[in-house]
Amino acid sequence: MAIIVRDEQDRILLVRRSPGVSYAGMWCIPCGYVEWEEDVRAAAIRELGEETGLDIEIDGIAAIHSNFHNPDQHTVGIWFDGHPVGGTLTPGDDADRAVFAPLDQLPGELAFPTDERVIADLRNRAGRAL
Repeated sequence: MAIIVRDEQDRILLVRRSPGVSYAGMWCIPCGYVEWEEDVRAAAIRELGEETGLDIEIDGIAAIHSNFHNPDQHTVGIWFDGHPVGGTLTPGDDADRAVFAPLDQLPGELAFPTDERVIADLRNRAGRAL
C-alpha cells in the first residue's frame, strides 16, 4: 500500500529508494507492507512515517491495482490520499531522499509501473496531459 500526499502547490511526495534495497536509486510513492494483524490504514500511516518522517491523516482511497512487476510475488496495491499533520520531511528506512515533486516534473525514473499509472491518473484529474 502507498500514500499519496500532496502539498499546497499540488506536488506529490516521492522517495528515492536506498542503496541495498530493490530498485535502488529509483523513485516511488512511499509504500510498504502490512504487518500481521495490522490494519491497512495504520500500516500506510506507519510506512509513510518511517520513509519520510511525516505524520499524516488518510483522506480516502485513491486507487487499487494489482502489481505484476515482480513475477515471484504478486501483490495488490492500495494508494490512499492523505495530508500531513506533523513531522519533518526526512528520508528514512528504505529511502535516501524524500521530496515533493510537481506531477509533470518527476525527479527521476519510477520504480514501479503502478506508480506511473497512479501518477498518470492524478495528472489527468488535474487537467494535465501525459
